[in-house]
Parts: sequence; C-alpha cells; structure tokens
Amino acid sequence: MLRRLSIQNFAIIDQLEIRFQPGLTAITGETGAGKSILVGALGLVLGNRADTAALFDREKKCIVEAEFDAAVYARVGERLQQLEIDREADLLVRREIAVSGKSRAFINDTPVTLTQLREITGLLVDLHQQFDTIGLAEVHQQRELLDALAGCTAEAAVFQQRYQHYHRSRQELNRLQVQQQQQQQELDYRRFLLDELQEAAFREQELEILEQEHKLLLHAEAIHGTLAEAAGRLQEGDAPLVQQVRSIVQRLQQHQSVSPALQQLAERLQSVRIELGDIASELNNLQQNIRTDEQRLQQVEERLQTGYRLLKKHHVQDTAGLLSLQAQLEGQLLAGINLDQTVEETEQQLAAELKELQKAAAGLHQQRKKVIPRLEENVQQLLHQVGMPNARLKVKLEPVELHAHGMDQPVFLFNANLPAGAAETGMRFEPLSKVASGGELSRLMLCLQSMVAAGMDLPTLIFDEIDTGISGEAARQVGLLLVQLAQQHQVITITHLPQIAARATTHFFVYKEQTGTAVHTRVRLLPEEEQVAAIARMLGGAQVSETTLATARELMGRNVQEVP
Repeated sequence: MLRRLSIQNFAIIDQLEIRFQPGLTAITGETGAGKSILVGALGLVLGNRADTAALFDREKKCIVEAEFDAAVYARVGERLQQLEIDREADLLVRREIAVSGKSRAFINDTPVTLTQLREITGLLVDLHQQFDTIGLAEVHQQRELLDALAGCTAEAAVFQQRYQHYHRSRQELNRLQVQQQQQQQELDYRRFLLDELQEAAFREQELEILEQEHKLLLHAEAIHGTLAEAAGRLQEGDAPLVQQVRSIVQRLQQHQSVSPALQQLAERLQSVRIELGDIASELNNLQQNIRTDEQRLQQVEERLQTGYRLLKKHHVQDTAGLLSLQAQLEGQLLAGINLDQTVEETEQQLAAELKELQKAAAGLHQQRKKVIPRLEENVQQLLHQVGMPNARLKVKLEPVELHAHGMDQPVFLFNANLPAGAAETGMRFEPLSKVASGGELSRLMLCLQSMVAAGMDLPTLIFDEIDTGISGEAARQVGLLLVQLAQQHQVITITHLPQIAARATTHFFVYKEQTGTAVHTRVRLLPEEEQVAAIARMLGGAQVSETTLATARELMGRNVQEVP
C-alpha cells in the first residue's frame, strides 16, 4: 500500500507531502490545478522518463519519494533479496533529477537501475491513465487478464520460467552445434596429425639416443681401430704396458723393507696396474661390440629423417615436444568426441522438455478457453452498468507456435454499438485498438479489473481520469466498481465526477496558491463537511445551494450494497 508521497521541486510543486489511507481515495480539483502533476511525480518513482523541464527551480534538484507498506508481499521481498537490498517493513523509493538532467533512483537508500526500479514498483502499483489504457489492446495485458480470470496466473508464471529455461538450453544447443560444425574440419586435420605421430610411435628421448648411435655408427671403423691399438699396447706385444708396471712393482717390493716410502710407491703402482688391467678388459669388450653395420646405420638414418621432418613440421625442438603435441591432439580429439556426446544428450533432453512444455501449454489453453464464455457474459453485464449497453467483447484464442506463454494468443475483439438481437458474426467485431475510444477502453479496463481483483496480488491501483466521457447512472456504476475494487486493494482515483468522489473514504482537494509572483500546487485533505461542499461544487458549479448540498450528502450516504 502507498503510505506517503513527498514531492520537491517538480512542475509547479515546490514542496508537498500526501499521506494516503487504505480503501478508495478521490483526488479532485479544478482543471489545471495540478492533479495530473501528482500522477506525473508518482510516475517518476515508478520509473518513468525524467526531464529537466519538470524542475520548478532550475537551480535545485527534484526529489520525489514514495513510502510503501510492503511487509506482506512475498514477491517484493524475494526480489529485494535477489538484488541484495535491505528488506524492511516500509519500502522507501526515491527518484532524484539533478539540474544537469542526470537521474538517480534508490530503494531503501540503495542505488538501483531504472529497470530494477520499475520491476519492484511494478509489484506494488498499477497506474492507469486516460491514454494509457490503450495497453489493454496489447496481447500481453489481455493474456494476463485472461489468466487471472481463469485462475492460472501461477501456472502461467511457472510455465514461463520453464520455457525460458528451455529457450536458454535451446540457445546453448545452437551454440554447441555451431561449434561442432566449426570444429569438424579442424578435428579431421588434427586426427590426420595424430595418426601420423601415433604411426611414428616415438619413445621418450628416442631421437636424442638415435643421434648418439648415429654418430657412433658413422665412426665405427675408426673407433674400432683405436680401441684395438689401445688394448694391444696395454696387454699385448713385446712389452705390454701392464706387464711393465707389474715388473716395476715387483722390483720395488724387494726393497720396501728398507724404506716406508718405497712401500707406499709400490702399493700405488700396484693399484695403477690393476686399473690398467680393467681398462684393457673394457677396451676389448667395447671393441668387440663396435662393428660397422650398414643396415643398422640405414635404419637409424631413416628413423632420424622421420623425426626431423616431424620436428620441422610442428616447430618443436625434441622428442619431448612431439610427445607433448601428441598428447594435446589426443585431448582435442577427446574433447570433440565429448562435444558430440554433449550435443546428442542435449538434443534428447530438449526433446523431453519440449514434450512436457507442449503438454503444459495444452493445459493452459484449456483453462483459458474454459473461462472465455463467463468472461464475455460478465463483461457485457458490467459494460451495460457503466453506460455501454450495446458494447460486446469477444475473446478468441489463436493457435501459435510454442512461446513463453503457451501455444495460443488471445485476441480481444470489440463492438461498441452492436444493436440488440444482431447476429454476432466475426465481421462485426474488430480489435480493440481499431474500434474502441479512450473512454470506452477506460471503462472496459475498469470492468475487467473489477472481475479479476480477487486474483490480483497488487496493493495499489491508481486511475487518472479514466471516467472521462461518462455521467449519470454510468458514473454511479463506475463509482460502485471502484468501491468494490477498494475492498481488496488501495484505490486512488483522480476524478471530475461527484458520483465517484462521493464514494471515497478519503478525499484530497488540489488547488493553486499564489505566493508573490509564483504559483504553487497545494493539496488538502478534506474533512467530511468540506467534502460535502466540494462534491456540491462538482454538482452545481461555484454557487453552492442547499439543494446541491443535500444531493451531495445523499450521494455520500449511499451504500455499495444497494446496487446489485
């Protein structure tokens, strides 16, 4: 519920504060006094476009603040929590327009975007202006009204969430399919590269080992001769080196008792002799293992050529680089296989989701279809009450492809002047936007609102001069409909009609006041006697007589139960 509206420096309002009450509130005043300025200011905190031309004082910023009692509205609390805004019993919404034209919005003193502002306030206030009721001709509003009457608003909201999830999944599948197509040629080439590397089947350090073997094979003959010569000098010939050292050791050992130093030298030479013997044995073994092998040399060179070609092709330096590339290609091909599996699984999942959505959409269609006869009949009765006895509304559900709201699209058709007993052929009914005037749309909107009021989780309804163009009994019936709405919602209406103002539990009077050279809009809460006088002036003009006062008291004394 809207508790308080505070306005500073807006249009011809320098400073103003209004405190609202539950039930039906009427705002009246002479033309040009500033009634619709109040609605314009409220529109700012509801997220409407800001304009510096609306500043009363061009050197000060404009501030409009609205306070709501939102404690019992769960949807508001949930959204505030999602936006990480402190949730309090009183919701404070503020809009500021700087002199530069920059606009800022706040909810509970937390900065928010205009989109977030509209989303939160849209859960609290429904504003209907005389020329905004054209929105009734829009499909989404027709659908919301139809769902509210059918009692399937919650199911429709759940369906929309499920469809949005399906739509996001569908978009993700499309992205995966495009990625799959783009990768297909790349994967074919990577598979070719991987097959080439797997066919080569290099082992760790293989090229480096082969390079050493290749050098050895190229110089095998020379190395073999060198080894043979070295081994021969150590162990063979007329005076082998090992034998000479042995002889020297033996001669030194004969005199080692004479000098400890000779004993140490003999022992060291003995160690040298043993080491030379071992070296000679290893030279012989190595000599036997090194042979000139042309066949093996050819195999090594062919293997190295394969390796060098792959190193150059892939711009790597060694065997480790080739093996790393091979592992990378294997991972990419595995990812491609996984992508194919993901696409297939997603397609299967979406097919199942689509089947469930189609089933749910069919259920929504049946609920909407079922309520249409009752809707048409009740609207006709209400239109008769508000002064449109020959007006008829027809509702059709046209089949369309599956979308966020089902598989149908409501079409509200209207005829404002259908003669009694005339055939209701399709040719006589046209879309609302083509055949209904602003006043007719206003009254039709009011009729529909009164029908769905019980199912609307919306605290405050504001009507700005939607009663234009009616009078007499029709005006009285409009007043009764507003009273009915006010039993379940806070209803605020700006009106020129005494039949409507008389039904209000709270009555504000808007007037202009001149201070020096400036003219300001003022608002005053009328006590009962002043309310009677205000309604009398609405009935008879500036001259208030006892007759008009009596009529005003009579209007105010009537009870809603007196009218069926």
